[in-house]
Amino acid sequence: MRSNLTLARSRAGGARIWAVVKANAYGHGLANAVNAFAGADGMALIEFDGALTLRELGWRRPILMLEGAFDAGDVELAAQHRLSLVVHCEEQVRMIEMATLTRRLDLQLKINTGMNRLGFRPALFRPMFDRLRANPNVGEISFITHLANADADERLTPLPWQTQAESFNTTIAGVSGEFSIANSAADLLATPVPGHWVRPGVMLYGGSPGAGTGIDYGLRPAMTLAARIIGIQQLATGESVGYGSRFIAQRATRIGIVACGYADGYPRSAADGTPVLVDGVRVPIAGRVSMDMITVDLGQVPAAGVGSEVILWGAGLSIDEVAQACGTIGYELMCALAPRVRRQVHDTPPPITAA
Repeated sequence: MRSNLTLARSRAGGARIWAVVKANAYGHGLANAVNAFAGADGMALIEFDGALTLRELGWRRPILMLEGAFDAGDVELAAQHRLSLVVHCEEQVRMIEMATLTRRLDLQLKINTGMNRLGFRPALFRPMFDRLRANPNVGEISFITHLANADADERLTPLPWQTQAESFNTTIAGVSGEFSIANSAADLLATPVPGHWVRPGVMLYGGSPGAGTGIDYGLRPAMTLAARIIGIQQLATGESVGYGSRFIAQRATRIGIVACGYADGYPRSAADGTPVLVDGVRVPIAGRVSMDMITVDLGQVPAAGVGSEVILWGAGLSIDEVAQACGTIGYELMCALAPRVRRQVHDTPPPITAA
């Protein structure tokens, strides 16, 4: 994580960094984030309980709440704990106007430049800015938007992010304040998006926000999901394994039973052929993922047996490749890791080996 932050900063063109740590630091743990991202300029997340945890863990630098306040109590918490709020709708503006606070709030006014999820349309920007600027509860006001297609095909003209950036720059023209546009995709792919701050997320954990894998961009996998083989079955030609008998052996096949399943966060959608590493050798999943077990074809590792190590993703096997085989993205796999999975923290990660 620390290495990936260094890479993010090298791509940021001198901009300051909001390290995005929502969803419990994408499944990696807020305590680990405070340790690994000590060099970040601020942290950004969604959850107010997570923000308070960051403060309890000793984080004293800025914290940005990416979806702002959900109710009036959140506005008070933000003032009490020095949390900056994104403001994306008039209801949030009214919450701030009605609050009785002992400290001014720093805000980030969100502009909808084409993502069409949260934020004010450009025509509403100035009226909302003026209301907030006149409010005694408000301190510094910055500006933020979110790119929908920072990883788009570079052959497109104009690039989708350019259209959004132009809309953003036109909207904030004539007002002073810091601003933030670039997410992981813009930062990692060296998209020349201007800004005082960048907001890397998945890249900090070794995942790719676009095509390819994190390793292709020099990122290190921060999370390795590992298990052991707990049983061996020998299938004859025509025999099947697992629920629904999805995998039917076309030859005599030695099957390893791995102690991991969808209750641990491994996707049930994984198709036959999805790769795992057994004792460092790439082998395919064979049969449906169940709640507590995965079955794999051990034809390429005849020496493997009960106790052999299995890497589901991480060191040597990119989480992005596994996600693509499962029809999803690495973000989802990171965030879905279940509470029952035992965590081990290594300050010095294992070396990356080619699969």
